[in-house]
Amino acid sequence: MSALQLSLLAIPAAALLSAGMTRAILPLLLKHALAKPNARSSHRIPTPQGGGIAVIGATMVVAGAIMTSVAVPDLRLPVALFGATLFIAAVGLADDVNSIAVLPRLVLQGLAVATILYAAPDDLRIVPACPLWIERVLTLLAGLWFVNLVNFMDGLDLMTVAEAVPVTGAVALLGWLGDAPASTMIIAAALFGALLGFAPFNRPVAKIFLGDVGSLPIGLLLGWCLLQLAWQQQFVAALLLPLYYLADATVTLLRRMARREAFWAAHRSHFYQRATDNNFTVSRVVGEVFALNVGLAVLAIASIRAPSVAVELVTLVAGLIAVALLLRRFSRGRAL
Repeated sequence: MSALQLSLLAIPAAALLSAGMTRAILPLLLKHALAKPNARSSHRIPTPQGGGIAVIGATMVVAGAIMTSVAVPDLRLPVALFGATLFIAAVGLADDVNSIAVLPRLVLQGLAVATILYAAPDDLRIVPACPLWIERVLTLLAGLWFVNLVNFMDGLDLMTVAEAVPVTGAVALLGWLGDAPASTMIIAAALFGALLGFAPFNRPVAKIFLGDVGSLPIGLLLGWCLLQLAWQQQFVAALLLPLYYLADATVTLLRRMARREAFWAAHRSHFYQRATDNNFTVSRVVGEVFALNVGLAVLAIASIRAPSVAVELVTLVAGLIAVALLLRRFSRGRAL
């Protein structure tokens, strides 16, 4: 079977494996990994965290099995990605069980991102005119931010699913259309399926959370998929796909820094969190975020499939307007 055919099978395979693993580990997590409500939480009772074990486990098993059965050129980078993903998942698990200080956590996360970039061939460039070392340092910082961005935004039932499913679905589709590498297509399809398998357990009111063991490696995998698009000069698509997360997290961070708040501490200042404080239900918030992300995915695919400066400009502006409108809506609230 071809890589394309196997990647299609990856979705149901990863979904079933993720659901089965989630169900299997749930009793253990109930005993040893309860997330207690804090200043950042949207839940009111202790809830088990660590569902990312199932999501990442299913993704790695299915994607790994497919890549070893098809002729994927140059496995060095995917192997580095798998190793970095497992490493950062272990860091997240340790943080879930016994909180790690901010600086050591960032150093370990940076090591995972750096491992991937070190394995990348020198001819994979975003801006060829820029010195390689400068580009890689900036990419490292961007990757570190993206890993934490996904973690920051994972504060509501199904929120990460609402973000990552449209992104991975779009990347997998681009792979099927020949616009993304085979390895990227396979991993995106496997993560897409794994998240679908986890979703029934995480829907409001969630029976289990991803935890840092899930949000951190998911951020790493999503960042890698977007980096693959950027390496192919598909900049607008790489920006559009995560645009809601980028906007919500970055604007929130800058506002907290401007107010001289402890921006690294738990809080409820994100736009999606403010929406729940402004009379939006959890289902309404994640539903609107999911719908927006599907729209952003369509725009991203259009920017690649109909390549021209005009199309890229129109899709980018449309995406920015859509995100800005939703952020404004979340911040203003709605009538009861």
